[in-house]
Amino acid sequence: MIPAAFDYVRAGSADEAVSLLAQHGDDAKLLAGGHSLLPLMKLRLATPGVLVDVGRVAELSYVRDAGDEIAVGALTRHRDVEVSDALRADCGILSHVAGMVGDPQVRHRGTIGGSIAHGDPASDLPAVVLALGGTLVAQGPSGQREIAASDFFRGFLETALAPDELLTEIRVPKLAGGWSYQKFNRRAQDWAIVGAAAARVNGGTNVALVNMAATPVRATSVEQALAGGASVADAAASADEGTEPSADLNASADYRRHLARVLVRRALDEVG
Repeated sequence: MIPAAFDYVRAGSADEAVSLLAQHGDDAKLLAGGHSLLPLMKLRLATPGVLVDVGRVAELSYVRDAGDEIAVGALTRHRDVEVSDALRADCGILSHVAGMVGDPQVRHRGTIGGSIAHGDPASDLPAVVLALGGTLVAQGPSGQREIAASDFFRGFLETALAPDELLTEIRVPKLAGGWSYQKFNRRAQDWAIVGAAAARVNGGTNVALVNMAATPVRATSVEQALAGGASVADAAASADEGTEPSADLNASADYRRHLARVLVRRALDEVG
């Protein structure tokens, strides 16, 4: 299908992008790689009157050592996240999962910030950032603010970003322990039917689930069971507690619950 008519403007900086969002109000949408927004526009599920292109705002493309954290600019391409030496050394799960996003064409064009700001519960990277207990940095007319990943995902394709805010940075902790990402899909480039991200963070094991609710969700029952001394098998058996998986052509809700338990157990076994 063909999107509805829209105007196009290109921002040369983060400040200009925020200014353009304020100028055009709710009628404006940000365009980075376009792999999340454009399909919605073609289906007329999104009909912005103005696209603000931030794809060439080079100041938001970087991976930096930030002490106990790694800071990743929101416009960093998936491929650059995948091959980052800093992430491979200190937060390998993020670089590993970036290499599982879509296909090479998508990874060379799509951005980590676009994926996270889109808030798709079937997407890989939002769940990983959630499992890591990451922090999202947003810039708006009043300046910058930090949003915990646990507070960022509000509903289906809905995040804590205000209409006049731009996601500028993702901060994730350096990992001293193991991690794992398990994904079940029909083809390598497909969205996850179910996925599970697990990582040792601050002495505990965090687990987040893909496509098990309207947002990426933490498997808190698993985390609590592990903290209480439960075995991997017993903890993984509760992986679907508190979730609301959907049913579609790929899987029933019950099958997704089964997959969550299986994938979480595999992830925990790998984390060790």
